[in-house]
Parts: sequence; structure tokens; C-alpha cells
Amino acid sequence: MTSPGTASTYDFCVIGGGIVGVATAHEILRRHPGSSLVLLEKSAALATHQTGHNSGVIHSGIYYEPGSLKAELCRRGAQWTKEFAAAHGIPFEVCGKLLVATDSEEHRRMLALHERSVVNGVDVELLDAAELRRREPRVTGTGALFVPGTGIIDFTKVVVALAEMVRKSGGDIVFGAEITALAETADTVTAAGPAGSWTARKLVACAGLQADRMARLAGLPIDFRIVPFRGEYYQLPPERKDLVRTLIYPVPDPSLPFLGVHLSPTIDGALTVGPNAVLGLAREGYRKGSVNLRDARDVLGYRGLHRVARNHVRTGARELRNSLFKRGYLAECRRYCPELTLDDLRPRTAGIRAQAVLRDGTLVHDFMIERTARMVHVLNAPSPAATSAMPIAAHIVDRLQ
Repeated sequence: MTSPGTASTYDFCVIGGGIVGVATAHEILRRHPGSSLVLLEKSAALATHQTGHNSGVIHSGIYYEPGSLKAELCRRGAQWTKEFAAAHGIPFEVCGKLLVATDSEEHRRMLALHERSVVNGVDVELLDAAELRRREPRVTGTGALFVPGTGIIDFTKVVVALAEMVRKSGGDIVFGAEITALAETADTVTAAGPAGSWTARKLVACAGLQADRMARLAGLPIDFRIVPFRGEYYQLPPERKDLVRTLIYPVPDPSLPFLGVHLSPTIDGALTVGPNAVLGLAREGYRKGSVNLRDARDVLGYRGLHRVARNHVRTGARELRNSLFKRGYLAECRRYCPELTLDDLRPRTAGIRAQAVLRDGTLVHDFMIERTARMVHVLNAPSPAATSAMPIAAHIVDRLQ
């Protein structure tokens, strides 16, 4: 860590210490050895938000629209993540994933997903109900897709390893560096805040939950707002951690960017359930009932969210009910794992997803990146951004040239 407020001009500045920001800093220094770089993180540590509050899944890219950035970058990112982890001694496991259909409508969507996976070049196997039961005796469904390449990892450890490489390449990492102003000139960009100011020739903003606010500081003409969705998790008791051998997912609703409540073995030996998707009133408040007045005002007064609410009334009501009443949450899980009980659901820290919502109520599914003459802003980087971090970083640096 360097002292905040250094007066020198850097070649590059990166805002944001999540996995996308740190991967971008690493990629910049890999391509431009000997350059000066500073990474600014407002928290006291790296990976404290979306990177450190997720299911830890190395996704394979089965869900995403063919030709989208997500489809392309996820496939490449999954391979990179596994290779990086192996090279740096970071534990990971390729346990595979089952997407389980529980009724005729989900079965139809499952078959459509199978077709999409073929187009996206993802290795996948179509299972009938009997084969599903043989592989996972405690899971019930009309059929399933088995994605053998899906894995689990602790993405925070990936960030720690990348950050060490940034430091060894001469990069500075500054904590407690909240940015409240951005000023771009013909030659430089200055990022300033209560702790000091930093000037660089090029700047990348990977601000996650604050991406829209950072874009507005830069004067970008944005037509979206980040809406925080809380993803609430439970953890099964230790004696139930062997309930399943693979990741168990429902078949997702293609109109929504959320993957549904799933059973997830974690790399540290736990078995988690979740997440749901409930509107959050604090972008960085992980305790249930957290409210930040500025965040709440931004989201509740946003016309785009009002349109989302009208378009997804039933889904929103169900998610809220399941958040308030544990039995509703349990019912979602019991559709594919009927032996789960209320006593199996033990509290676990929630996550918060930064979801870009356009003014017309469109939920942005794909990665969204914009640039100015000297800045690149990552405006929307939801799941599978952790899996795709290094290909996203390469894409960012391409646009920074």
C-alpha cells in the first residue's frame, strides 16, 4: 500500500479493487511493463463486495445469448481461472453442474438451453429423470442438463494472487481511496476524494455497485441506474454437506438475469443454498434490513425500476415473500431436493448484485463498457464477471489503447 494523495502522474489509474479491477491492473502491467499504475480502493481490503459475496462458481457459459460478450468471455474465462488457480496453488474443484427441470415448462426451457449450449460450444449432457436420480439420488426432476466443466473456487484468493503480481510489477495499491470527483483533460485524468487526488494519463473505472455514480462523475451521458439486488444465502449444517455431489441449479427464467436458488458445494467444504433476488435499499449493506438513505432514494425514485416492478409483479412478490418467510424459500429448494427441512437452512452472509436497469425498465443482461478519450468505464459486470475477469480485463485494455 502506498500513501494516499501522491502528487506524481501515473501512466494508468484503476478504480475498484474487485476481481475485474485487479485483473485489469494486472493486464495493463503485463502489456506495458515498466509503466506506473495505481489501483484505488475505497475499502480497507480488496474483494469486499461482489467478488467476496458470491457462490464461488466457475461458470461454463451455458446460459448466455450466442454472440454476446458474456458467452465469449465466460468460456475463455473459465479456462483461464482453472489454469491460473493451478499455477498459483489456489484450491479449486471441477465438480460439474446439473440444471434440473421440475415441470413441463422448465423442461421446455431446458431443451432450449441445450440447443444454446451447443451454439456456444459448451460441453453438456442431456439427462432423463432416471439418469438424474441415479447420479444424484436426493434430487428430483423431469430431466437435467449436466455441465461437466463447471467448478468451484474462492475468488477472493484469485484477487489476492493477482494483487501480489500487480505489486511485483511495480503497481501501487491504495486503500481508503473513495473517489468523489473525476476531471479529464486533453492529456490526463484526475481522480480525487477525501483522502487525496491521483492523476494518470489513462483511467479505468471498475466500480461495481457504484458504476453509475462513477460514470456520472466522468460526465458520461448514461441512461441507466445501478439497482442493488440482495442475494440471500443459507448454509446447510455440516452433517448435511454431502447431500449432493454436484452444483444443483433450477432451469432459469430467460427473461430475468438471475439464475435462481441453487445448492452449491463450496471449496471450503460447506453446502450453501441461494441466492434469491430481493430489491436492496443499501448498495453495500449486507445485514438484513440495511437501509442507506441515498441508495434508497436513488432506487425507489427511479422510473426504470417502477417499470421493472410492473413487468415482474409476480416474481417480485414471490422473492419478497421468500425473503420474509423461510418456508417460502424452502419451498423453492424442495422443488428439486424434497428432503430439505427448515432446520437445514442456517443463516449465511448475503451478497448484493449490481444490476444495470435502463430508464425504459430493461434489465441489462450483458456486460456493458463505455469509454471517453482517456477513460474506460465498466458499467455493468454481473455474473459471470468473476469467472470472466481476465478476458474482461483484456477487452478493457484493448479499448484503452
